[in-house]
Amino acid sequence: MVLKEKKVPYELIPVDLSKGEQKKPEYLETKQPFGLVPVLVDGDFTIFESRAISRYIATKYAGRGTPLLPPANDIVKVGKFEQAASIETANFDPFASGIASELVFKVRSGKKPDHNRVEALNATLDAKLDGYERILAKQKYLAGNDVTLADLFHLPYGTMITKNLAFEVLTKASRPNVARWWRDISSREAWLAVEDGA
Repeated sequence: MVLKEKKVPYELIPVDLSKGEQKKPEYLETKQPFGLVPVLVDGDFTIFESRAISRYIATKYAGRGTPLLPPANDIVKVGKFEQAASIETANFDPFASGIASELVFKVRSGKKPDHNRVEALNATLDAKLDGYERILAKQKYLAGNDVTLADLFHLPYGTMITKNLAFEVLTKASRPNVARWWRDISSREAWLAVEDGA
């Protein structure tokens, strides 16, 4: 998605997780020491972890496509971005990814989901989104009035729980600013292209 936002050509090389390709010794040695995806290979440089990859791309190609990071010399905007990025990692990801883990990844591996845990995660996420509503009532995006990586980091698990699992926490009428923000970021051309496999 970030490569598409930045209009950077790339080659996608699938890793067959079902066959454990990500756990093979060569992969662990040369790509990702924890045996996970994604990994970006850029010439002689290899970087893993999706947020780190995204920041790398957004920094390297700052002058192309959509600006997704604030200018490094604007300390206030950088601070607001770092705050927004922290909001996602502390107040969204653990709960949305937890729901996905229970209802998607456990089920795919033949295990039974813990519905009590799902209920607790959803209740916590629902409460956390009240804070999002307060922020988004004052500005268009989490770091201000320009979209940043901090907003886009919500898309994978947000889409999974909203679209695939029909959770309504991001689309509730009682949180109109969260719903507006979610509609905005989840309908971005780059994200829709990724969702469609393009």
